[in-house]
Amino acid sequence: MTYAVVNPATGETLATYPEATDAEVEAAIAAADAATRGWGRSSTPAERAALIRRVAQLHRERRDELAAIIVREMGKPLAAAEGEVDFAADITEFYADHIDEITGDTPLTILAEGTAVIRRSPLGVLLGIMPWNFPYYQVARFAAPNLAIGNTILLKHAPQCPESAAAIAQMYTDAGFPAGAYADVRLSNEQAAAVIADPRVQGVSVTGSERAGSAVAEVAGRNLKKVVLELGGSDPFILLSTDDLDGAVQMALDARLDNNGQSCNAAKRFVVADGLYDEFLSKLTAGMAAAKVGDPFAADTVIGPLSSLAAAERLAEQVDRAVAQGATVVTGGIRDGAFYPGTVLTGITPDMDAYREEFFGPVASVYRVSGEDEAVALANATSFGLGSYVFTTDPEQAARIADALDAGMVYINIVLADSPELPFGGVKRSGTGREMGLLAAEEFVNKKLIRAAV
Repeated sequence: MTYAVVNPATGETLATYPEATDAEVEAAIAAADAATRGWGRSSTPAERAALIRRVAQLHRERRDELAAIIVREMGKPLAAAEGEVDFAADITEFYADHIDEITGDTPLTILAEGTAVIRRSPLGVLLGIMPWNFPYYQVARFAAPNLAIGNTILLKHAPQCPESAAAIAQMYTDAGFPAGAYADVRLSNEQAAAVIADPRVQGVSVTGSERAGSAVAEVAGRNLKKVVLELGGSDPFILLSTDDLDGAVQMALDARLDNNGQSCNAAKRFVVADGLYDEFLSKLTAGMAAAKVGDPFAADTVIGPLSSLAAAERLAEQVDRAVAQGATVVTGGIRDGAFYPGTVLTGITPDMDAYREEFFGPVASVYRVSGEDEAVALANATSFGLGSYVFTTDPEQAARIADALDAGMVYINIVLADSPELPFGGVKRSGTGREMGLLAAEEFVNKKLIRAAV
């Protein structure tokens, strides 16, 4: 596995970095284990909160430098990169602000005399395997809640994100975390499997593809380790009624084009009531065609390059295969190196691969439905179950659909509404467990029962 910064806008390899040696991996595990047994158990919640708060401050102080790194690493437009740094800071700070809720005892009402409480304590060393699409945000939502508890972190970042990974680790060091509390380790896949199997490591969290999640879960299960998986999604955007079609179209564009279309919980399948379909398709097509593709450092760029040439080639192959199977490209569909324009597909039927696949890039699939029941059935006709979006002027209809959708998250008449306090996660092949919000701090914790007679 090669850890390298390859600018997807130019194809230029800017820097390469070696994988960790086995001796370096052993040293990292040993240091993390020592930090768990020392700092993780002896530090107070207030002390941990102060360190976490300082990491949030460092994100803000180093915003320009951090943003520029990920524009080079994975092609994110600069404004989006700056926004990601801000969001990572907000997420990190959330766990400092809520340290007492995360670590406090929960008294239980018992049937006999005496008392009982649930006391939360750290599990120990955790491995995080993180993706390239949100290099700071994904790490923040894993690391911050677990460090708040007193767990320690070994972080394997994506091979194309070595410099953002190093920058994050430096912030934890500069904030004052002790040696071993947080370590960036450039692991091979084989080394990652060995780390998961190591008895000193108590759990693993993965954000990535179904293939990666399945491979990690297999190793974790074989070694009886707790695992959290945040995998792919093919989120439906259901539009049944609206008082503002232009506004709904703009939210559809925002939800599809965010992060160059490379978000697990992006709206990807647009399920539109028959009476709105033609006008919605026309307006969405115009917006996708108008979205400027170009230099991710330019202020007016909406779509930068995909994360790599290989990612653009995979997306182009999917679209070409959809067309060969009978789908129609209404706009876009022509790759230029790692750049891929806003693309709209129609005419997708259940016998096509595109009906089931996730398009990880700026491709919108638009479907016409007769009404609520058909919309819900189509939305659920996928192996994924991450997020979903429902647009309707009928609150009772919105509630019915929210209950009926097989998804971990439902957003009604709103998009891009992720927030530090809101849990994030899915069902079916989109994964297990939750990140962000207070639920994130419940994943890797020993909820110890303490029962006393008096």
